[in-house]
Amino acid sequence: MAVFCNRCGTGLPASARFCSSCGAAIPVAQPIPGRPLVRPFRGRQIAGVCLALAQSNGWDVSVVRILAVVGFFVSSGLVGVAYVAAWIGIPEETPNLPGAYPPGI
Repeated sequence: MAVFCNRCGTGLPASARFCSSCGAAIPVAQPIPGRPLVRPFRGRQIAGVCLALAQSNGWDVSVVRILAVVGFFVSSGLVGVAYVAAWIGIPEETPNLPGAYPPGI
C-alpha cells in the first residue's frame, strides 16, 4: 500500500514514520478494535449471520435483518445464497465454559 506525506505529497515506503522531504510525521493507521466475526449462540434467529454482522460492525441487528429480507427479494435470491455462504463461512462462537454446550443441544 502506497503511503504519501499529508503535507508535501511525497511518496514514501510503507514503513516510513517521517517524511524524507519535509520531516512531517506520518500518521499510522491503527486497527479498529471490535468484536470478532463469530455467530453467537444467544439471540440468533435462523443461523446467527445477521447478528454476527451487526455485532462485529456495531450496527442494529433489526436493521440488518430487515435489509437481508428486502435484499433477498430485490436480488432474486442472491442475498439468500450469500447468507448460506456466510452461514458456512462464519465460525460459531466458542462456549465460555469447558464442556458447556450451546442452548438446544
